Amino acid sequence: MRFLIISLICLVVTSCSARTEKEISSVVTILDDESKKDTSFTLADFLTENEGLNQKVESIFQTMNDTIRVGQMIVPATGRLGKSTEHVTSLAEKGWIGGILLLNGTKDGFTNEVVYYDSIMDAKGYLPLIFSADAEPTLVNRKIKGTREVPKTNTIKHLDSVNYFTKIIAEDLNQIGINQNFAPVIDASPNKVVSNRSFGLDMDTVINFSKAFISVTQNHQVAATAKHFPGHGFVVGDTHKKLVYIDGEMKEVKNYVPMIEHGVTSIMVAHLAIKNNPDFDTYDMPSTCSRKIVTELLKDSLGFKGLVITDAMNMGGVVNVEKCGLKAAQAGCDQLLMPVDEEEVLFSILEKMGNDNDFKQQVYASVKKVIKLKICLGKV
Repeated sequence: MRFLIISLICLVVTSCSARTEKEISSVVTILDDESKKDTSFTLADFLTENEGLNQKVESIFQTMNDTIRVGQMIVPATGRLGKSTEHVTSLAEKGWIGGILLLNGTKDGFTNEVVYYDSIMDAKGYLPLIFSADAEPTLVNRKIKGTREVPKTNTIKHLDSVNYFTKIIAEDLNQIGINQNFAPVIDASPNKVVSNRSFGLDMDTVINFSKAFISVTQNHQVAATAKHFPGHGFVVGDTHKKLVYIDGEMKEVKNYVPMIEHGVTSIMVAHLAIKNNPDFDTYDMPSTCSRKIVTELLKDSLGFKGLVITDAMNMGGVVNVEKCGLKAAQAGCDQLLMPVDEEEVLFSILEKMGNDNDFKQQVYASVKKVIKLKICLGKV
C-alpha cells in the first residue's frame, strides 16, 4: 500500500507544473507515518540538554551532505503571496529547504499542501519539513481562511481569553499540520505596523499575555515565536518597505528576557538598524545581518538557545543588502525566511563554509538545532 501511495506522489511531482492547487489536493493521500515518528521527545525537550536527544540529532546529521544540511536553514513561502507550487516543489525535490511558510490560503488547501510537500520529502528520503504560519490572533483568519474566528490581539483583555483563543488557534494549526507559529508579537503598540498585533501598550500585560500564548501554543506541540527583535514598537517606519532605525537606546530588548526564561522556542529578528548607540550600532545594516545583534546580544548576552529566524528576506529593509542571506547566516540566524533566490543563498553559504571553518561549524550548529526541533515536534 505504501509503495502505491509513494508512486502516486511521484507521479504528481513529475507533472507538477501542469497541476493546479485543486488538482494537487484531489490526489494527495495522507501517509501513515506514525511508525517513523519519535514520540519519546516533545517540544518541552527542545531547550534541554539530553544526551539521547543529542545523539539522535548527530546520527541524523551524519547522514546528510553539506548541501542538504544548509537546505535545512532555508524557508520559502507558498500560498497566494509566496512562490509557485512548481518552484517550491523543485526545491523540495532537491532537498534544498527545511521548512515552508504557508502564506495566505485556506485551511483545507494548506492541509493538503502539508501532506503533499512532506510526501515529496519522504519519497526522496529527506527529513520532513517544518511548516510555519503568521497565526497571530490579528492575522490568522486573514492568512488562513476557514480557521475559527478569533478577535484581534489588542482587543483581548483577559488572561483567560488569551488561553481560550490561543487554544483555538493551536488546535487549528494542529489540524493543518503547521508546527511553528510566528507569534506572539511582543512589540509595544505605538508603531502603526504592529499597532493591533500586540497585546497593548502596558508591557506587564504584553509580557504576561505573551507568556500565556507561548505556553498554550507549545503545549499543543507548536513552536511559538517572539517577534520582532530587538523591538519594532517605538520606531518610525515600515520594514516591509525600507530599512528602519532604532535611534539610541533599544527600549524593548528587556522584554525578551522573560520570553527566553519562559522557554519560547524561536525568536524572529526584524530588519531594524541601530544608530546612535555606541555598543550596538549596526552601521546602516539591518539587525538580521548584524552579528553584534544576533549573536553577541541575543545569543550570548541574553542567553537564547532556541531558533533564531529572520523576518522575510524579501522585505524592503533587507533585500537591497548584497548577499543578505549569507550575511544573515554569518550574523547567527538559524532559519532564513523567504529568500528572494534560495539557490543563490544556499550556494553562497556553501562557498563561505569551504574557506571559513569557524563559519562552517556555526552553520552546523544551526542545522543541528533545526534537526533537534523536528525530532521534538515528532516529525522524525
